[in-house]
Amino acid sequence: MNGPILLVLAAGMGSRYGGLKQMDGLGPQGETLLDFSIYDAIQAGFTTAVFIIRRSMAVDFTEQVLSRFRRHIECITLFQDMDNLIQPGLEPYAAVDARTKPWGTTHALLCARDALDRPFGVINADDFYGREAFAAMGAFLSAPEQQNRRDGALVVYPLYKTLTEAGSVSRGVCTIEQGLLKTITEHTKIIQVDERILSHQDSGQDVILPPETGVSMNFWGLKPEILPDLTDYFADFIKAHGRDPKQECYLPTAMDYLIQHKALAVHALETPAQWFGVTYREDRERAIDRIRNIIAEGVYPDRLWK
Repeated sequence: MNGPILLVLAAGMGSRYGGLKQMDGLGPQGETLLDFSIYDAIQAGFTTAVFIIRRSMAVDFTEQVLSRFRRHIECITLFQDMDNLIQPGLEPYAAVDARTKPWGTTHALLCARDALDRPFGVINADDFYGREAFAAMGAFLSAPEQQNRRDGALVVYPLYKTLTEAGSVSRGVCTIEQGLLKTITEHTKIIQVDERILSHQDSGQDVILPPETGVSMNFWGLKPEILPDLTDYFADFIKAHGRDPKQECYLPTAMDYLIQHKALAVHALETPAQWFGVTYREDRERAIDRIRNIIAEGVYPDRLWK
């Protein structure tokens, strides 16, 4: 089991979708989007999958999702509890009881830190990333020249291919120079209006984003060496924002900090992979159609797991 690890962030609440997207059967045999990600990850050389979930969904997640593919890849399930990583020195800053949702994707990643003992990819459970994305990330994490380096990677998608007609979306907007990620900024309200793509700012103003802008869909390739820096970043986040129940520690924001202040090099992996997801309930039928078409094209077998 020395291939890369795939870390799956699956603790989301699905508030805009109206349910647990990570367990919604969209494929012809009831497959979730996660089934297709795991299938592609295995083809790309990943040998272990670590799932971060909420404790309350453990039984359903194991029975409805893991049961289909845990014979094909080593599976480890861990929990994103509110008090994970809230050490005694942070308790005065963290209003744990006031929160109704976890601390965000940086916290979710760190909840798995003890299991991340070799290069690992990070994905959301409720996104379809595409075969080519996993192949590129698997090759990056397994490349001999990367084994003794701290470098990371991010699969980058063109913004206009990641939007939905159902409403606004959150995206990490990237600046890329010579194949490296220079900045990544979380935009939480991006929406297409006629021919323009707008990012609504907290100030009330709109920023126009070019359609080909590279964005993150949270498919990262990282090394265990960065975990201490991420742990320190999360501790600083708690000290600054821990009493605000609406604040989340976004992974793209944390990664931007490491790029700017810790000299982390992050390679931008641009592939022909087609992303899609189910942010809103209205996206569900479109996702079902996309899966049906991809299977008809022969990319996946009629039955993933045999």
